[in-house]
Amino acid sequence: MPNHTSITIDPEIISVAEKHGCDPTAVLEVLKELQERRGGTSTGTLTEVANVLKMPASKVYGIATFYSMLSTEEKKQNIIRVCDGPVCWLKRAGELRGTIDQLMKDHPDWKVERTSCLGLCDRAPAVLVNENQAGPILPEQAERILDGWYGEGTDYSKPRAGELRVMMAKAGIVDPDSIKSALEHGAYCGLKKALQQPSESVLAEVEASGLTGRGGAGFPVGRKWRFVYQAKGYPKYIICNADESEPLIFKDRVLIDTNPHQILEGMAIAGYACGANEGFIYIRGEYVRQSERLIRAIQQAEEEGWLGDNIQGSGFSFHIHVHLGAGAYICGEETALIESLEGKRGEPRIRPPFPPSYGYMGYPSNVNNVESYSAVPAIICNGAEWYKSLSSYTTAGTKLYMVMGHVQNPGLFEAPFGLTLSQVINEYAGGMLPGSKFKFALTGGAAGTIVPESLLDMPMDYASGPKGVSLGAGAFLICDSSISIVAFLREELRFFAAESCGKCTPCRVGTHRAFEILKQMAEGNGQPGNVDELRALSNVMLDSSFCGLGQAVPIPMNSALTQFANEFEQAEKGII
Repeated sequence: MPNHTSITIDPEIISVAEKHGCDPTAVLEVLKELQERRGGTSTGTLTEVANVLKMPASKVYGIATFYSMLSTEEKKQNIIRVCDGPVCWLKRAGELRGTIDQLMKDHPDWKVERTSCLGLCDRAPAVLVNENQAGPILPEQAERILDGWYGEGTDYSKPRAGELRVMMAKAGIVDPDSIKSALEHGAYCGLKKALQQPSESVLAEVEASGLTGRGGAGFPVGRKWRFVYQAKGYPKYIICNADESEPLIFKDRVLIDTNPHQILEGMAIAGYACGANEGFIYIRGEYVRQSERLIRAIQQAEEEGWLGDNIQGSGFSFHIHVHLGAGAYICGEETALIESLEGKRGEPRIRPPFPPSYGYMGYPSNVNNVESYSAVPAIICNGAEWYKSLSSYTTAGTKLYMVMGHVQNPGLFEAPFGLTLSQVINEYAGGMLPGSKFKFALTGGAAGTIVPESLLDMPMDYASGPKGVSLGAGAFLICDSSISIVAFLREELRFFAAESCGKCTPCRVGTHRAFEILKQMAEGNGQPGNVDELRALSNVMLDSSFCGLGQAVPIPMNSALTQFANEFEQAEKGII
């Protein structure tokens, strides 16, 4: 046993730390495991962890208090986290929270907490019961949670009318927990084909396909890969962003649950093209079941020779590790994700340098999200021209779309680019609910645009945002005339205020102040100057925030204030 100084350290802490090689970058894993064993991480525990990992105690404390799923207090035996994101709010989550609070007064071994979006928007109102994903749980169904009932998930095995499936083509066909099933249906054919040609050819094929990043920005995937390929320095890393923490977005969870080997294959192809031999999947802490599925798939792929050393005798080796987060929306930002992966608080880095030249541990790193990697195997198998032929629009290939709210058939579907919001609602979502009249939609994600009826027929792609309709990650929350735009924007700012990392003043203070104003206005207590202050806060956050979170908050704020100016002016006068 290593010498851990003369300070007495609990043998259990030493054991857990040694399990992770006493590596300071594994501090998050150490803290999570100790919390699971002990129900919390006290100040004394944090100090002992700091000693055994040879880290400043203040740094360990800072990490422990940064992530929402870590606690420095002793936790109850059971925890229910009730989502208060915009989609769940729309589906009576506030009423559900009140019901659960009352119910658990008779169950002292249970604790009820609020949580930001759980990535279960297709199961709203959603809750997390310990590590179990649950929903939809209506208020009148809350008591059933105590019996182990967690609601029914959505079945995506059957495509909707009009779908064009590539990434979802094997959903319901492949057993997600069996590599034998995956191989029988074509898994790893793209990797096999890639390994039979120079890495430069693979890189060129992805570039020629026109594949764009599916996380929301739409940056060309092949161009990013080339940056890493050309970057000086080794080792190089492939990172998969599965920290799907933004309200409205759940597509990556569905891809993991339906075809995990497709994601691993895409990452391995990226590794071969970029010259990397190691990859990480950073997955949000609430996706425990999905992380277990990925770990199982990695083990199976290694056993069959499709991951690990000397893949299929090619001389190319590629290892993938799964890293489970601990609750932080900001870790969806790629540099914050890398910081967290290195065992730090998930705070964004100054850019430049960018990850392709200076990423994980200072080495060239490629970061794409789950959907982006999932598209790659089909491109390599079928060719760039085939992929481009799937879309008659300017953007190549297909996209996963998510539609929620006051529509008859909410959920996920796959289709080419260039859809209008009207098509999404009427052709793919079955139209508005009976008796509902469209009022507005939030498009792209929480940091998307508030879209009025006048923009329903605008084709959507990554260039439509400045015209008033963001595509973003492909998410749409449809709201009818029963919803107050002021109250809705309040819920948006509730989320952003809770999830601001606090690193910079414009975002930390701006989100909270905007939420306070909107709360007052939504309750009929508006004051003269409220709207002007909201606009001023929006401008400050846009101009001065350190990272994309603070800079993105003004998008829904400005679009709502512009498109529904009259409703905000009335609320300012106390008329709601």
